[in-house]
Amino acid sequence: MGKFLKDILKKGSAIDSNAKDKQKMFALFHQAENEYELKGNLLEELEKTELPDSSSANFNQLFNRLWSKINEKKKEPRIIKVNSFIKIAAAVVIGLFVGFYFAYLKTDNAPIYYSAHSPRGSISEIILPDESIIFLNSDSRIQYKCDDKKGIREVHLQGEAWFDVKKDKKKPFIVHTPFYDINVTGTQFDVKAYETDDKITTTLEEGEVRISSSENFNLENEITLTPGEQVVLNKDTKKAIIKTVNTKWFTSWKDNKLIFVNMSLKDLIVLLERKYGVDIEVKNDALLDLHFDGTIKNETILEILEIIKKTLPVNYKITEQKIEISAN
Repeated sequence: MGKFLKDILKKGSAIDSNAKDKQKMFALFHQAENEYELKGNLLEELEKTELPDSSSANFNQLFNRLWSKINEKKKEPRIIKVNSFIKIAAAVVIGLFVGFYFAYLKTDNAPIYYSAHSPRGSISEIILPDESIIFLNSDSRIQYKCDDKKGIREVHLQGEAWFDVKKDKKKPFIVHTPFYDINVTGTQFDVKAYETDDKITTTLEEGEVRISSSENFNLENEITLTPGEQVVLNKDTKKAIIKTVNTKWFTSWKDNKLIFVNMSLKDLIVLLERKYGVDIEVKNDALLDLHFDGTIKNETILEILEIIKKTLPVNYKITEQKIEISAN
């Protein structure tokens, strides 16, 4: 790593660092190609830092455990490969380290912040400081905050994410979306809240979640979901519908598997654009009302287009970076 990057790390991790230095340091973690080298350098700085007496007794044990985990990740990166036609994004595994680092270097118990982004055509796995796990779907981002003073863990979500939340009754876990908040103790669930979609969907696999009004939107009643239930909020009508579903239809994307049940071609195209990082144009709007059933696992975008062509009365052609779909 160049001297320039090392200087940024050194300034950002200093006890007397200012907000600008910290922002520069955080920005480095958004560069997946530098992830492990950054961790190594931060650990070097951490080892040199004098910690408060209350932390020094067990520091070596924590340091060694953390270093072991980082080396393990380095040997076996947690990358979810969608398929060969997609841009692959490195899994975001900095959360555990960032949380540890700031919790032990900052003496004022200030909140821990970080963010992560999964570009189009990729899926990222994130490990939070509390060991909760998040799978971040294509074209999605989160901002995470853990405030020990307030005893709360918060995630602001744009896009779609699957959560496996570590149970901690003393520190509630809240997922914020533009239309409602999801209050969690410890559970597994999926939230789909893309800005361009006309609906926000929360699907519960395990445990229990409570859905309440957000700062920008007032729900008529608080909603409690039990396993196998899903709430769908229509952004236009502001109405929420609760139904029982097969959760695998809505969460299998994290395992690189998509299940379509009576899905309109309109919705299918949006999903394919996100999954494969491509642009698709439909020449005839009437085709958007066609419906498709099927499962995608390891198929390429070309293989999927061939399946659609054989299933529906459509044809396709590829021009430069765009896929055009038309009627037969």
